[in-house]
Amino acid sequence: MIPDAMPPVPESTRTEFAADADRTAALKPAIIEAISTVYDPEIPVNIWELGLIYDVAVDAAGLALVTMTLTAPGCPAAQSLPSEVESKVRGVAGLSDAKVDVVWEPGWTKDRMSEAAKLQLGLW
Repeated sequence: MIPDAMPPVPESTRTEFAADADRTAALKPAIIEAISTVYDPEIPVNIWELGLIYDVAVDAAGLALVTMTLTAPGCPAAQSLPSEVESKVRGVAGLSDAKVDVVWEPGWTKDRMSEAAKLQLGLW
């Protein structure tokens, strides 16, 4: 099961974007499903379970905004992961477009990982 709870991300990361609660609620499960097919090339766990996704929102026009981070600023996948997430989310029916916002605050820690990810990586 994919967890739905995500810690809040500062509003400053969502400049010029007005989330539509109904559209977000309707499309979020499919967006999470798409994101869950993206894996960090160095860790055999999808990025949703790793806790790299901080927020998923959709506006009234159908634009999805995914706020995410990486495990470290020097992550070798810094270029590929955000573009892969954007591509996968764009494929979700009902969306007009997708944008990924990479943030560094709050910083990622292993505490953001789901219990399933921790078990899979032997961290539990």
